[in-house]
Amino acid sequence: MRPVRREKLNRAANSGQNPGFDFLQECWSDDPALQIVVKKLLVKYPQWGIACMDGLLADWNR
Repeated sequence: MRPVRREKLNRAANSGQNPGFDFLQECWSDDPALQIVVKKLLVKYPQWGIACMDGLLADWNR
């Protein structure tokens, strides 16, 4: 499952389109390696309104 998720995260990184909080949460909780990718995306795209706090993801729009 990691390659599929990794590819979707790479597309989001290149396009700037938010893949959705639920998808990011799945990646975050299922795979520590993908946590690094998600953190980089959140830094690159703060306009998504998603942040990492105390090891958890938070959506400021909800």
